[in-house]
Amino acid sequence: MNRRSFLMTALFVPSGLASAAAQAQSWPTTTLHLVVPFSAGGPTDVAARLLAEALSSKFPQRVIVENVTGAGTVVGTTRVATAKDGHTFLVATIAHAVNSVLFANLPFDPLKDFRGVALVGIVPQVVLVNNNVQATTLRELIELARARPGGLSYGSAGIGSAQHLAAELLKSVAKIDLQHVPYRGSGPAVTDLIGGTLDLVIDSAATAIQHAKSGSARALAVTTSQRLAALPDVPTVAESLPGYEAYTWNAILAPAGAPSTSVAVMNSAINAALAEPGLATRLSELGIVVSRDSTPDSTDKFVAEEITKWQALLHATDVKRN
Repeated sequence: MNRRSFLMTALFVPSGLASAAAQAQSWPTTTLHLVVPFSAGGPTDVAARLLAEALSSKFPQRVIVENVTGAGTVVGTTRVATAKDGHTFLVATIAHAVNSVLFANLPFDPLKDFRGVALVGIVPQVVLVNNNVQATTLRELIELARARPGGLSYGSAGIGSAQHLAAELLKSVAKIDLQHVPYRGSGPAVTDLIGGTLDLVIDSAATAIQHAKSGSARALAVTTSQRLAALPDVPTVAESLPGYEAYTWNAILAPAGAPSTSVAVMNSAINAALAEPGLATRLSELGIVVSRDSTPDSTDKFVAEEITKWQALLHATDVKRN
């Protein structure tokens, strides 16, 4: 056994399991594909490329990112659901949890046609209002919305996006009415927020933090259960509305028929990569709270819970299907 094979075995396989060691050394046998169902350059794509770079140093074969766009995320997700090569994986986000509500005749089942590999991390969001809104706290915003039903507008990256879901959950928990203005991407929505066209956007921490610190928009609350280190004085939504929690996420999924060996080896490699300070720091700069030591089973459980939570919310809003 050469040094590289020995290191691979030590990384992926518990000591003393000779047969498992042989299996680990036999996979992967060709290039690994991380399918991103979004265009290149976005936050999910950037995170996937950082992960691919880190994983490429752990395998004899290359790990490449493949952008497969179309029909929201449906085309790229279908590409992975039907893959038979054992070397193709999906970089899933919260969109995976709501596709079956948004699209009629979906060509895959988000649970049955996939198996979890690893959770990369979650991405907190921040409630931003434009500086003309007469609210300096979330409670004041809620009171303003109750006084003007439908009078406040919020922007999102589109129906089913993380921004849309977080705002709809806020509406439901706070019992307020807000007007939804969907955009093609969160960037234009935030631009209009700063310009005064929109009242509210619940944006990814990766971009919201800079606007909050620069004063171009006002941060009222953080959507996760813990405050952000970068915005320590900004409370969580849950401090005013107990039980509220919303975020997007990045998870690696495999087709349901993927061999258990490949899933186990990929899980170990991802966890090892995420434990390295270099990758963890770069992902943190994208606003990702890195997951530690996830398992295929815990990833399956996480995705299932997200599907249950967000599909119930969308059904309650009577969203139109594509």
